[in-house]
This record gives sequence, structure tokens and C-alpha cells, in this order.
Amino acid sequence: MDPLQLFLDQFTPSGEAESLWLKQIFSFISEHVFPVLSGPAPPAADDLLTGVCADQLSVCVVKKIQQSMLVTHSLPVSYRPVSVSELLSRQHLACVSNLSWSTNQQRAWAKEAELSLPAHRALPRVNLLLIGCLREGRGGEWRLMDASGSVRCECLSPSPLWLNRPVFLPHWNYIPHNAPGQDEEDAEGCVELIGSPVLLCAGAAQGLAVGAGGEAGLSRAVGVREAAGLLKNRTPGQRVSVCGLVGSVCPQLIVAGTTFFCFSLTDDPISLPVLVKDNRLWWAQCVCVSQRVCVTALRVCVLRGWRGNNILCVTEQSEIHTDYTHTAADNTRADAPADTPPLPTMSHVDDGDCEEAEPERDVQSAVRVKKSRVISYQGTVTEVVSEGAGLYVIDRTVGLCLAYQPTLRRKLRAGDSVELHHIHFLYRPCPDFPPSVLCTCLRSSLRVTSFSRVGGSPAAPGCPGDGALSRLLLEKNTGVSEYLWSCHLSSQLTRSLVPSVLKQQCVCVLSWKLMEFVWRRERQKRNIYSEMLDEPHTCPLTQYSVDPAVSQYLSVSELRQCLQSECWSSVSLSSLLPPGGSGLSSSQINSALSWSCRTVSSPTPPGHTLRRRPLLVGVLELPSQTSAHTLQLRDGTGAVACVVTETSQDEGGGSKGGFNTAWIGCLVCVQRFTMVTERFLQSDFPSYQQLDQDKYITHKHCRVYLQFSLDQLHILSPSDAMVTHLRGAESGGDVTLRRQTAEEETEGGQPAGRKRRREEDLGSTHSRPCVSMVIRVEQKEGVAYRNTGAGSMREKAGLTASFSVRAAVIGPVVSWGRDPKNGPMTDGEVEKEKEDKLVLVLSGVSARWFPLLQPGCFYRLIAANSQDPSVLIGCAVSVRRGVELHTDSTLQVQSDWRFHTLTRPLLLHTCTQARSPSVLSVSDVLDCRSELVCFQAQVSERISLKDRSSDSAAGVCAGVCAGVCASVCAGVRLTVCDQSGRSLHVYLDLSHTPYPLGLLPGNTLLLSAFQRRVSRSGGVYCSYLPVSSLTVSALGDTSCVRPPPAPMMHLGVWAVSREQRCIVGQVRGHVVCFLFLQLQWSCSLCGSVYVQCRSSSRCRSTSCVFQSKAKLVIDDGTGEAHIWFSGDLVRPLLGLADSQWEGLQRALKVRGHVRVYPRGRSLVCDADDPLLHFLLCVCSSEVVCRQLTLTCRKHNTQRSEEMKRFSRGDRDFMTRVTPPLQLTCTNIITD
Repeated sequence: MDPLQLFLDQFTPSGEAESLWLKQIFSFISEHVFPVLSGPAPPAADDLLTGVCADQLSVCVVKKIQQSMLVTHSLPVSYRPVSVSELLSRQHLACVSNLSWSTNQQRAWAKEAELSLPAHRALPRVNLLLIGCLREGRGGEWRLMDASGSVRCECLSPSPLWLNRPVFLPHWNYIPHNAPGQDEEDAEGCVELIGSPVLLCAGAAQGLAVGAGGEAGLSRAVGVREAAGLLKNRTPGQRVSVCGLVGSVCPQLIVAGTTFFCFSLTDDPISLPVLVKDNRLWWAQCVCVSQRVCVTALRVCVLRGWRGNNILCVTEQSEIHTDYTHTAADNTRADAPADTPPLPTMSHVDDGDCEEAEPERDVQSAVRVKKSRVISYQGTVTEVVSEGAGLYVIDRTVGLCLAYQPTLRRKLRAGDSVELHHIHFLYRPCPDFPPSVLCTCLRSSLRVTSFSRVGGSPAAPGCPGDGALSRLLLEKNTGVSEYLWSCHLSSQLTRSLVPSVLKQQCVCVLSWKLMEFVWRRERQKRNIYSEMLDEPHTCPLTQYSVDPAVSQYLSVSELRQCLQSECWSSVSLSSLLPPGGSGLSSSQINSALSWSCRTVSSPTPPGHTLRRRPLLVGVLELPSQTSAHTLQLRDGTGAVACVVTETSQDEGGGSKGGFNTAWIGCLVCVQRFTMVTERFLQSDFPSYQQLDQDKYITHKHCRVYLQFSLDQLHILSPSDAMVTHLRGAESGGDVTLRRQTAEEETEGGQPAGRKRRREEDLGSTHSRPCVSMVIRVEQKEGVAYRNTGAGSMREKAGLTASFSVRAAVIGPVVSWGRDPKNGPMTDGEVEKEKEDKLVLVLSGVSARWFPLLQPGCFYRLIAANSQDPSVLIGCAVSVRRGVELHTDSTLQVQSDWRFHTLTRPLLLHTCTQARSPSVLSVSDVLDCRSELVCFQAQVSERISLKDRSSDSAAGVCAGVCAGVCASVCAGVRLTVCDQSGRSLHVYLDLSHTPYPLGLLPGNTLLLSAFQRRVSRSGGVYCSYLPVSSLTVSALGDTSCVRPPPAPMMHLGVWAVSREQRCIVGQVRGHVVCFLFLQLQWSCSLCGSVYVQCRSSSRCRSTSCVFQSKAKLVIDDGTGEAHIWFSGDLVRPLLGLADSQWEGLQRALKVRGHVRVYPRGRSLVCDADDPLLHFLLCVCSSEVVCRQLTLTCRKHNTQRSEEMKRFSRGDRDFMTRVTPPLQLTCTNIITD
């Protein structure tokens, strides 16, 4: 009879739909399932599949399907069978199928899944039937096979009974190859079997079908204790069957082309290792911890690399029996092993109960070494941090790192329930990850106990070579703390690096290089066999280092936002005032608040918002046209201005402003730098008491930038010019080990193909023809806004940032077929006869070269896209016949021209490095007679000036100084000094210049072409000219500026000195007497005397300040001086305590003021006034008349000698009398 009819006769279809469905089932079984069973099968399946025909198998399938349904009186006509090939080719979305579900059950299942993981959607349901045969695949994987193909099958708790059997899957998930959790290298998806499959053919009641000798093997099975004795005494050809409790299951490894895994059978405290390889690798999914198994036909072998220890190894006859119970009937020689309780399993980690949990400590503390704990854990994956790096989050609070094991065949997905055994618990290994971290080693086992119910969320943007980190870990054997830090850094760099860098560099490799640079740890050795098999257990995770102060990566935008948010929130306005700020008038307060700065050096001090050392990564580039004229550090999130310095190539090797253009385009890591925030405030505070009221603030603004030395940068990816510079420096022997390492690592770590493509891309842009000439900069003007923009077709007329450079032309113009950049200098670029002078004018976009053009340095000026030498020949000034010309030629630098620094190794021997122009010190400036000076000095003080022209200046610079207060544009006064302690005032007019950065106390400046001027009183100061230039040549500690101490001066010598050799000096002498003392309450607005809570003038102000002033005579043995004291210096001078000083202020508030002349009589108060008597006693007491050491400033208006008449008896004498030296005390030095 027809097999189809025989099959249909077994059922009674209720309608046409069921009849068609039965025919479809029979056709599917005949075409896709039966050919697999009738073909060649593994030996274990021969007996099971004997005599099975297509109609019998079809009947079995339909009956099993009916048994799996909730309703048995009908057939599931909405479900259709699907072949493996159709599933792989047509199902592109992750899905779930469950034959027993009703609609309500499916909705409840989906709702529960989405509530557990709110950011994910439940897997959609499909009505498909999967029928096939479970077979062993490559590497021990399980596969579901039919006649059309096979698909990898993941099982939760597979049994050896299932292998090589026809099965029907009632409940399964399908994850396509492009879904999260699947390896991109796989060209197929994966079926996740939920629960047990339905076996379609009857098999053995227990265990596998026992072959020849199998029953004998089971009957002779021994326990772990007896097998351990056999292991010590190896007998050739001996086979042993062992039963016991599985203690550990190690991951599958491939060593020298051999794939294997190990598991151990335990009988406390004995552990017996078993090595599994070849065609028994599928056991890996059947064996799990705490399961009792029996393994037959094992042989004893020697495992090389593991101290020569013996180990049990599987053979071709070996079989495994799971859930096996060893009894005395099976083996009367072996004692029945006691029921060993399962290992304790944790479902959560409480930091408070963990011995590693410690109270918070200062992040600046030293690196500590901790020991991990080995635990078991059950939980649910709630976040996939990085599949390639093997990082996950369990139960939303616990981190999971799988990187110390080979990559899993099935990547974990959010929603998977996992069971972890022999896993290391680490507490705070990395501050960028959850405090509790679980980490697997080669002894650890991971088993998925429940597959995820949700589909994977879209993958976050990551490095294409995400798996490179785990491969580097296995290669380098670094610690877990370093690995976690590099993984976090990799994810951050992916989001923040410049897109052009991301195309050329592997972010994982960059982050690994940074990790090695920051941590600088020695690599550990790893023995895989000892890690899996040794007792007691040791591995790289047994100990781990904890560094709570490890560097914290910040993007440029995050750094800017952090500094800007703290600009005003972290400061109290009263703290910005000088000592004695409560006694300042309204104008003095507002002037003192107009500018202030906040500097934070890396590493940050304790208590700062950035508790760890910030780390920046970006590309150095020239500034844009509208920004400050300094270098910029840019990443994908933004850019920040940078004030940079560099070690000079002169013989002295001192610091100077950045000059090497090879830094442009370099990808660098900045670890040591100073964060600067300049605050600009316009206010109208009436007095000190109103500083907490924001309504008196009319405008406030801040500027954020960085300060660092280029010599302290770590190069991650050099520019082409930097590669040339490093090679030249290496050949000349003038290169640091840091730069050599950076070059070698960068070139060696870049893949050959990618490096080749990069060189080809660069070669296409550099192959354009160009002309060049070599120049030596001799003088540089400062950047100013000038009306020079009309000279270029691409620039509009109007105020444009511009400056000029006077240079010496070293040789003729040379034509090139391609851009030479900063290549070594050739003989054709030098002209020995003479050196012409040339003035280069840089305006608009070209003005961005200002920060890197320094006097005394050689540059190659390149005009691209031209072979005409005349473009680099300056224009001479036309003159009449007979007129002698004393001016240099002028050349307008175009926006697409480039400068390349030629450092000493790249220059010819005939072209020596020129000396920088003569640079004076502050002492030299005070003593010289030159009108224009170039000097170097350290800034000790800075104040903002608001002169009469502030309004007009604000109008002029409104369009070019955007964001800076108009009052700041008016002017700045710098007090600069040298190492001798002598100081000088420098006045800057910034109304027509871009705002210069780096003018901070502590920094050293190079001031070029400043005008030296002498005031009407004889004081020397310097003023800014349109041609003046400011350059930060050295960076100081701007957070705690301590200028050099003023020189010690003798009063007699200081009084007769008419030259301005010293304005500020220290004086040590004895107080002779008081000449004058004035205490007064003054109106904070108009300055008049404040009597009985009101101003004595028409001013209606209700705010007042207390002011004090004193004058005394001091003698140091060489002469006398009259010294003035004011403000907070009066109280310590009088020797009064704070409470006495406050009481004196209260007593004086009614009358308003008092003047005391200790050597005469008060001009205001009566002689019987008790307050006056008190002050007279204080002024003449021994507390006041004592030895003092003072820092004083000499008055510029010293009176000349006077003729005085003296009478002695009846005679008069006329003589010249030198008036006493007039000084103002700035500080009382406490001995």
C-alpha cells in the first residue's frame, strides 16, 4: 500500500486543513528527515534506527506533536515544518517557537520578559516546527541536521541519549548570524533548545546503548579514591572506569592543533583530572559541576607541561553516563562515596559582607595588592558591555569578565541566566566598572541555565577589531585591573576620537598602548595546565592590584564642561579679594573681582571633583581663524586651546615657546598638564557685605585652556613630519627614549595593509608640485587686528588678525615634484654668498602660524600647487632715482602655504643654528637706556586696568574679542621679576589684539619689542606697542606662586641711590617712633567719613568700610626711613589681637574717625579722650617699638635736598639736609 495512505489511515482529520497538514508533515519527513536516518550513521545510532521507515517516523512525529499540545483533539495546522536550509536563508530576525503556548500565555511570557529588561523587546513568536537529528559537529558542538543542511544547536542540559537520534523540538529560539550574541565569523545562525527535545525513536532505558564490553566497564567502575591510587602507579594498556562528582569543568582549548578540555571528579579532598579530546569533545555540554557521572575505558597518560603528572585520558571506547548512581551492587570492592553536598552558590554579592569591602580612602593612596575569593554564582545577564572584550553585567550590579578564557562559541545575551563555578570575586579592581567583579580563569566553568527571552538591542558603536583586546590579553598576560581599564578606554575613544583617526587606527590597539604607557607593569607568566589542574589553585586572578587613582580618560568636551561648571560654583567672591578685602572701597572691590584665575594641575589635588588623574587623547592642530592664537587639542567632541612650551635646541637647552611644526597632526596622550580657567566679571558691588548678592553682577564670562610641555606628551600616532623628525633626531643621537618607543610602537602596531593604504592616501596629496625656500626667523611681531584683509581675493576688507615676521633667506627658491615637508636640507637650498632679508606678512587664516614661529629657528616655507619661483620672491618698495632704500622686501603668506621646522639634525653643517636675539633680564631693563627692549621675566602679579578709553576700546574690539569682558580688553598690568627679586611693571593694551592666554602669575614670559619708559617721578616701566610680542616661554606652578624674595637693602644706601636699581626691597630695623595713626570708617561709595550710621556727605549709601593708616620711623644703623602702613598691616604692627581690633572698630563707629600724633597732639580729639590715651600708649609701648623685618616699596617721588637753618645760641647755621627715605610696607615678615 502507498506509504502516504498508510500514514493517513492512522489519523482522522477533521477537515481539509488537517488533511493537507498531515500530507505536508509526511512529505517533510520523507524529504528532509528520513534520508538522514537511512544514510550512514554513527555506530552508536545503528541499533536505534534499524527498521524505521518514513510512515512510522511520520506517525511518531504527529503523535509527539499532539502530546506536546494543550489541546489534543485537533492538529496544529497553523504550524508548519521548516527545513534547516530554509530557516537559515529566510529567517533574518531572532524568534521563538513554542507549540504548547496559547495566545494569553505568549503575551504573559512577553510581558514578563520586557519587564525584566525594560530596554529590550521580547522575541517575536513564529509558528514553525523543527524536526531533525542531533549530531556532533566540529569542535564538539551539537548540530541539528536534516537532508537540507545543519545548524548549530545550543542545549541547556543535554543528555548523551539525544545524540544521533531523530528529535522534534517543541520549544526553541532561533538567533540569526547578524543578531547580537552571534559571532560575525559565523555564516549561520544558532538554534537554542529550551527544555528537552522529544525523542522520536525508543532507546535504552538508561545511559547510552552499551557496546561490547560496556556493561563490564560499568560493573568494574571504581570511586575517585581508588582511581587516584591507580593514577600514581601507571600500568601500560590498563583501562579504568571511574564514577564520581564533577568538581570543575575547564573551557575547551586548542594547543598545538589539538582541541581538548579537562574536568575533574572529586571525592573530598581528592580531585581526579580527566582529559577529553578527539571525538569526545561533545561531552563538554553534557558535563556540569555537582553532577554525578561515570566515565568508562579511561587510560593513564602523562601530560607534558604539567610537572610530568599523570592524568586520566579518554579512549575510542570511552563512554559517559550522566546522573549515574554508584552502588555497592555495581562494585563490591569500592566503598560507596558519601553524598557530597553541592558547592555553595551565591545569587548576589553584598559588598558589606565581603571581606574585600573596605571603607573609602583617599584616591591618592598607593597601589595595593589584594587576593581574590573563589565562589560560585547564579544570576542573569542584564547588560552586554562588550562582546569582543568579554565584559558583561549580571543582576545590574555585578561585573563579569570572561576574557581570561577562550572566546565562547555562543556569546552571552542580555537576559541569559548563567551558573558560574570556581569564579574569582574581585572588589573594586577598576574604578570605571562596578565595585563587584566576577572573573573567569581556566578552572572556571560557565553554564547557561536559561536562554534570554528578548532580542538584542542595537550594538553600540565600537571598534571593528573589538576582539583584539581579549587576544592581546592572552598574548601579554596583563592583570585584570589593567585589562578592564583598557576596555573602558577603548569604548570611550570610539566615541571621542576624530573620525579621520578612527579610519586609520584600531582603537583597541591604541587603548592597549595607552594602558602599557600608564600602568607600566611587568608581564606575568601563565601556565595553562597548572591553572586548570593544580591544587591549591593559582592563576593570574589569584592576586590583583587596586589603584583608585588610576588615570581617568576625559574627552575634550567633558573636560571643558567640568571646568566651566566649576568656574563660579567652586569659588567665593570674597576669596578673590586681597588680604584686608573687607576694608576696600566699592571701586577697589569691583576692580579686584574683574579678573581672576583658577588653575588645577594633573594629578589633581585631594578634594577636587576630578578625583583621579585626568587623561586626554587628541590631535594637535593649528588654531582656527576665530580662536586664540595658540595650538589646539582636538578630538571628536571638541577642541581646547593649549599654551605649550618645548625644550630649546640651543646649547643651554632651556625652555621656550613651541616651535616644532611636526607636532601638527600628531595623535598624542596628555597626562601631565595644568587646567586653567580665567574668570572675567563685571560688577557694581557697593561694599564687601553685598558680595553674596548676584544682582550686582552685570556680566560674567570664563575662558578654559590647558598648559603643558610638548616634551611630556606621549605620541600614539605621529604625523609624517614627526616621523621624519624622529628619524633625523635618532641619527643625530638627540632623541629621548620615550619618542623612540612611541615611533616603534606606532609603526609596529599598525597593520601592514592599513599602514600601506595610509601611505598611499598621503602620497596622493603630497605628490603635488611645489616650491620652497629656507628661512631663519629673526624677529616676530605680535598679532593685532589690522586693516589688511583687502590684499587677498578670499578675504574681506576690514579688521583682520595679522602679524609680520622678519626673516633671513638662507638660499634660493627650489622647485619640488612633491612636498618635501621637513625633510633633510639639501645643498641646493643654501646660498653661501649672502643672506637676503625678507618680511613675511601673515593675516587672516595664515595668522594661525603665530604660536609656532619663534625667533632663531629655521623653517622651510612651502607654496603648494605651483612651480613658479616668483611666488616666493618678495615685493620691493619702489623708490625714485638717487634714493637709497633701507627697507626689506615684503611677502604676503597665502592661506594654503605651509611652514615646516628644520631642527638641528635636519640642517646642513654649513648652516649653523642661529642664536636667539639678545634677551635681557628685569635687572638689565632697569639699568639699560634702550627704548625698545626684549626681556624674559616671571609674572608675579596681574591686575586688570579700566582706563578712560575702556568704552571706546570695547566698541572697537566688540567684534573681535567675542566672549571677553570689554573692561578686560582695556588693559592689563603685569608685575614681572627675575631671580634677583627686582620687579618691573608692564602695561598691556589689549584693545586691538586677540586675547593672549597664559599671562598667569608663575609663568615666564618672553616680551619682545616692548617700550621702556620712565615716569615723571623717575620710575621705570614697560608698555605694549603694536609691534610687541608676548610668548610663554616656561610654565610655572600657577597655583602657589612664590616670587623670588626681594633683595635686602640698607636704608642709607637706598636713600642716596638715584637710579631705579631697586624698587622693592627688604628692610630690617628698629622702630624709633610713631609719626601718625589714623583710624576711620568711610563710605564705600564716595569715601567720606561715615558717622553714626550715615555718610557725612550727600551720598545716601548705607555701607561703610573700616580703614586704617599709620606712619613710623625705622632705623637700621645706616639711615632712617619713614614707612607707611595701611589696611591689614596696621593691626599686627600695633600688636593687637583680633578681639581687641574688633572692639576698637566698634568704639570708633560713633565718632567715625580718629587721628593720633604720638609726638604731638591730636588735631581732632580732646586730650582727655580715653580712646586717644589708649592709642597713645599702644604707639609708645615696647610691643610696637621693636625689631621688624619688612618688605617695602620705594616711593618714586623722593624729595630733593633742602636748605635748613639751625640756631645754636646766638649763631645760625645753614646746611643741606637730605629728606628721609619714603617707603610703603607691603608685607611684615614674621621672624
